[in-house]
Amino acid sequence: MHMSAQGGPVDSAPADRRAPGASYTTGCVTRAGLLDVFARYLDLQRGLSAHTVRAYLGDVAELMTFLGVGEEDDEPVGPALGSLDLPDLRAWLAAMSVDGAARATLARRAAACRTFSTWAHRSGLLDADVAARLRSPRADGRLPSVLTPAQAAALLDAAADAVAAAGATADGDTDGDVARALALRDRAILEVLYATGVRVSELCALNLGDVDATRRTMRVLGKGNKERTVPYGGPAAAALEDWLAVRGAVAGPDAGTALFLGARGHRIGPRAVREIVHRAAARAGVPDLGPHGLRHSAATHVLSGGADLRSVQELLGHSSLATTQRYTHVSAERLRAVYAQAFPRA
Repeated sequence: MHMSAQGGPVDSAPADRRAPGASYTTGCVTRAGLLDVFARYLDLQRGLSAHTVRAYLGDVAELMTFLGVGEEDDEPVGPALGSLDLPDLRAWLAAMSVDGAARATLARRAAACRTFSTWAHRSGLLDADVAARLRSPRADGRLPSVLTPAQAAALLDAAADAVAAAGATADGDTDGDVARALALRDRAILEVLYATGVRVSELCALNLGDVDATRRTMRVLGKGNKERTVPYGGPAAAALEDWLAVRGAVAGPDAGTALFLGARGHRIGPRAVREIVHRAAARAGVPDLGPHGLRHSAATHVLSGGADLRSVQELLGHSSLATTQRYTHVSAERLRAVYAQAFPRA
């Protein structure tokens, strides 16, 4: 079925050109209608994470702007799609490269283009899959800065000190009790991020029922709705227990079953978690990093401690072992030490 300017169905296009869901005519599609249907395809048909869907939609929206489509929701996209070709896509990526976009960003946007082009072609919006031969810029293999084990310990010790400081000023005062509860939450978040290596989006999505305190494991829903179980150690267990004991002081009517709550009493968001990590790094006097930096630190330290790549892959929820292998170069120091100890002619 084609889509009207308001997103309603009109005449059908040939079935063999149809993507799952519908087929459309370029002359009747608006900016808002295009993004809405593409979003539903990414979510319902491809099962991509909410984060990836938002990123891809933003990429396609920026592409439409680059192609001359106005910013208003009712702007028609037909002329832009009718003339879209591979050189246009390459020019868009080149313009962003000149503006200083990172190679990882360019690689993701190229992937968004290919996904959009394939869907639009099958839906009848494009006469050809114009991005089929679009190459992704080679992703930068460098990892974000990671903390040393001593720096990670300092970060977590500083979080514990912040709890003690908040407790000293509570004295039964309601605001003081909430401040102490939030300090305990921050400590638990930092311990869990470092102990499990979960992504910030995965941490925010955790529910009370996902934690098995007896086995010290967590059920994590990762990219592509893939579920995995990750272990955590004694310090994280103690921090979680302390937080759960005071969670009620923070919980609001919309708290639901969320494990971690924001200051307003509902499920915490990624931005708040990033602020917690940045504040903790500044307080501890260690290099500034975000939640993803703690994830990389955890992976590096686990690998340096003797874990095999497959185990680290499972811990981090990587779909490809090649992604996990990026961590091997940061453990060269350990490799040299093992070699010197084990090889008779070292």
